[in-house]
Amino acid sequence: MNVLPREKQIQIVAALVEGNSIRSVERMTGVHRDSIMRLGVRVGEGCRRLHDARMRNLQVSLIELDEQWSYIGCKAKRASEDDKKAGTRGDNYTFVALDATSKAVLSYVNGKRDGLNTVALATDLRARIVNRPQITADGFAPYPGAIEEAFGDDVDFATLVKEYVTTPGNEAAVRYSPGQIRGISKTVVTGDPDESAISTSYIERFNLTTRMHVRRFTRLTNGFSKKLDNHRAAIALQFAFYNFCRWHEAIRCTPAMALGVADHIWTIGELVDAALSASEPAPLPTPTKPRGMSASEAKGGQRYAQGGKAKLFVIRGGKGRAK
Repeated sequence: MNVLPREKQIQIVAALVEGNSIRSVERMTGVHRDSIMRLGVRVGEGCRRLHDARMRNLQVSLIELDEQWSYIGCKAKRASEDDKKAGTRGDNYTFVALDATSKAVLSYVNGKRDGLNTVALATDLRARIVNRPQITADGFAPYPGAIEEAFGDDVDFATLVKEYVTTPGNEAAVRYSPGQIRGISKTVVTGDPDESAISTSYIERFNLTTRMHVRRFTRLTNGFSKKLDNHRAAIALQFAFYNFCRWHEAIRCTPAMALGVADHIWTIGELVDAALSASEPAPLPTPTKPRGMSASEAKGGQRYAQGGKAKLFVIRGGKGRAK
């Protein structure tokens, strides 16, 4: 008797993924906010399992990494030391690996901005792809070590650091908008990446999409998360919606379709049904030797074989298949 009708569940989830707050959804649907939060957590946890099961055996050539700030309960300066250590209150970061070609979210980790979560993201990413990728990250110090630990030499990795001109004046007026870019520094860390493809533009644009679609990320409001579990469930729900349901104007389909893990645009109802019925998938397989080619080879770094004869490359895309 206490289970919401399917139509009402779809209505609630559709409102949540479009950036509405819990109380605004309560006013629009007539469902109590506690029921809305419980449904959001259930569907969000199912979306985490759905992502884990679907995003496997992938072939991607260009990957961008970044981390996005939010907070739980209060900002870091008001959180106790115990809460900061546990990660239950204070600053919280979402690490994301984005495919620059299909714009799909490949892997994500939520927690403190430290080396452990950076390694967790790199390790999870390595287990989901089957080829040798080119990866670009910002200047966060743990990235080079994490990529080396997860990929070894089977990666083309570079960092991109942007330098900004400090804008004088009131700090509050320029806090949320960076100053004018003074320069960009590209550093090759591992392998032979294609320099023209060293970029973090797509992942930075994706960060804006997240802030627009998840009310918990909206700045200067009281819609921030109060519990860590609810925050993680909201992130999983948004990323599943983004991958499977949201039409992307740049690629003219959903990211999951461009990646090859879906053959049509999912409706919100399909997402809710798949999430609520999703079981815990098996652990990710042990990474094997990459197959396919690197981004620099695809660009034309090895155009000719020995003897001067032309060499034909086949660039595979979408979901890989085990041999």
